[in-house]
Amino acid sequence: MQQADGPRNPRWRRRPEHSTWGDFGPDDELGRLNLLTPQKLLEGVAEVREGLNFCLSLPLDLPGGNALASTRFPPRLKPMGSESAPTMNFRMNRMTPGATDVVCDDAVELCLQYSTQWDALSHVGQMFDLDGEGRVEKAYYNGWRGGDDIVDPHAAKFNGKSVGAHRMGIDRMAVKAIQGRAVLIDLAKHFGETPVLVGFEELARILEEDHVVVEEGDILCLYTGFADMILAMGGEPDRHRLHNSCASLNGRDQRLLDWITRSGIAAITADNFAVEAHPAAPCAHGAETFSVLPLHDHCLFRLGVPLGELWYFGELGPALRARGRSRFFLTAPPLRLPRAVGSPVTPVGAI
Repeated sequence: MQQADGPRNPRWRRRPEHSTWGDFGPDDELGRLNLLTPQKLLEGVAEVREGLNFCLSLPLDLPGGNALASTRFPPRLKPMGSESAPTMNFRMNRMTPGATDVVCDDAVELCLQYSTQWDALSHVGQMFDLDGEGRVEKAYYNGWRGGDDIVDPHAAKFNGKSVGAHRMGIDRMAVKAIQGRAVLIDLAKHFGETPVLVGFEELARILEEDHVVVEEGDILCLYTGFADMILAMGGEPDRHRLHNSCASLNGRDQRLLDWITRSGIAAITADNFAVEAHPAAPCAHGAETFSVLPLHDHCLFRLGVPLGELWYFGELGPALRARGRSRFFLTAPPLRLPRAVGSPVTPVGAI
């Protein structure tokens, strides 16, 4: 489905249904992160009442192994220097006689979305008819195109560009300097480790029962207990438990997607694998084409709402619960790594 309303753009003639394409300008690369205004920063800072802060990241070598995603592996850390002279406890007098210094220097091979992470808007796109002429092509939020703007190795051979996200890379989010007011929804309190699909009905009930208020420009955080479970496994994950535990959003629930649209939230983070259930619930009977990641489609591709995954709320969540609070100040900039489509992050929450 497409809609013709909304701002015109030289890259596209029709934008997707339920999208914000063009709403923040023809060349926008931030989507609803534009709603993180100075006022929202002040609202976030106002939530710091006790001077307590919490690390919201798992150790970046967790979950461990490849039990969650077979193509992602833990960080591989090694010293700089040569095999015969590694820069780990390296005595500088080997280079400068008389020097007393001992130096360590290392490098890492890192899957950027292995552990606690941000998804950039360039992480997931769709095959979409940008020109309204019946020809689908690789497209991303605000009409940025696969091949020209998000460059794969094949396209790089022909256009001379380096591989990666030349538009909407994770570095754009870093420059935005993600800070603001966050709102935590405590799904773990309501469901424990039960593998529940949370749609609009369940979410609305919890918001009412827990007196949680979500406003435009807030960053929504979902505490399911999944990352707590990963941490307790100590790097030796139980594949069955990982894939059959804790709550996740039902990306097929249109009422839930509509609520995300209406809420005006700037971003969504969760302590589980993909924010939404993956694999997703079955799509409507008879659908010829569909997204396997419907919430990613709605948030990254249509709305411009970044997603954070595998965050750790195991200490902040209970602290907020004990105080009858749900809001906190969040600081969570990703790495300023040009052309990357995701990034590890060490978020900090403060109350």
